[in-house]
Amino acid sequence: MNHKILLTTALIAVVSASNACAQHSHAGHNHAMSGQTATAQMGRPIAGPHGGSLKQAGALQLETVVSQGGIQMFVFDRSGQPVSVDRGRGAASLRVEGNAKRYRYDLLPDGKGGLTAPINLSQIAGRQIEIDIQLVGIDAVRAQALTLNEVATVPASELQLAAAAIARQKICPVSGKPLGSMGDPVAVDVNGQRLFVCCGGCVNAVKSDPAKYASGRPQITVTTATVEDADAIARQKVCPVMDEPLGGMGTPIKVTVGNKPIYLCCKGCIKKIEAEPAKYLAMVYGAPSGPGNQSVGSQRANSSTASITVTSATQADAALIARQKTCPVMDEPLGSMGDPIKVIVGDKPIFLCCRGCIKKIKADPAKYLSLVYGGGSAGSVPAGTEQVRAGIFKVSAEDAPFIAAQKKCPVMDEPLDAMGGPYKVHAAGKAIYICCPGCAKKIAAEPQKWLTVLAQQGVNAPKLR
Repeated sequence: MNHKILLTTALIAVVSASNACAQHSHAGHNHAMSGQTATAQMGRPIAGPHGGSLKQAGALQLETVVSQGGIQMFVFDRSGQPVSVDRGRGAASLRVEGNAKRYRYDLLPDGKGGLTAPINLSQIAGRQIEIDIQLVGIDAVRAQALTLNEVATVPASELQLAAAAIARQKICPVSGKPLGSMGDPVAVDVNGQRLFVCCGGCVNAVKSDPAKYASGRPQITVTTATVEDADAIARQKVCPVMDEPLGGMGTPIKVTVGNKPIYLCCKGCIKKIEAEPAKYLAMVYGAPSGPGNQSVGSQRANSSTASITVTSATQADAALIARQKTCPVMDEPLGSMGDPIKVIVGDKPIFLCCRGCIKKIKADPAKYLSLVYGGGSAGSVPAGTEQVRAGIFKVSAEDAPFIAAQKKCPVMDEPLDAMGGPYKVHAAGKAIYICCPGCAKKIAAEPQKWLTVLAQQGVNAPKLR
């Protein structure tokens, strides 16, 4: 079978036709299939001699090997000696995680001591598959059919593993530049751990001080800008976090990511750079356009029909300030940067740590209303109609502000779009957003636990309607 064929409709059609022929030519063996059957015993699988999973089936042991090139079966007796499968054959019924459909493949002697179904599984590398296997015609048990159920993960290739690692690391720990911005990233071994740098020029820096770069994240240092930074500040002009003019809130703060300086309007912005250095490096120094990679000063205002007024908080607002606790823009305690600012969106007050946060509220009022108030018409979303799996829903435009507010999956602590998400699941009448379908079972098992996790992060999950 051509190894370039993917798991597509075309492949399924070809395999189905092949299987139809196989089923026709083996009709005479139906009595063996329906006769006595030895089923592989469930239990903790052990590694077989070919690196697969070894399970007991009656008097025999069956080894299942799953690779990107397909499925192989090997048979051994109780003492571990190979059993001939030259006159055997079988069928493998495969289901990919998240897909109810099953695909059937013939297992035929490969001349190397095994039964093989040559299938290109590279497109589902890293995914879990469930396989039901039935073998007949094995010399040691001619009258028996052997069956087993196997759950395995299709292994990723070195190239795929490297691509995933680069996507997780994102930026060069030496220069602070996005990986890929200087050509193909270069892998460096640090005490047995592989990390990536943007170019060959950074390799020696890592090797000369491996402990400094072992985390795979660029070193971040914080200082106050000096007169020597004046030209760089003039070029940057505005703070990438708040979009405020540098110098408008005192002497700019200088944060150096790797070897690249970023200037901020105030100390409150530092934690944002530390949390997402790649995002702000891209905003200041440029990167391929994409979600979240806007240039400094290019934040797009969202239109809103709600009226917005700005005043200073008064003593009458003390109880509301105590309840809100932190600024929804900067996540700083209210009062830590002077008297809180009161912004009224429609009829709902939002309290801010400083005047620099006002334009964020004006640009996206719905987002910050949802962060502060959660429930009500501003804090509810449709339950969802289109399911990717049972109980896991595709998101819609109405989910967008709540996805922006939640940011990360509470189960994996990964960005919601890091693993194909976001997806929406139901939890005690509320919506929680997750990065991949695999997280759904944890939410379903303990919905209140994960709602509490979000609440501790300052996220009020929207109600379902």
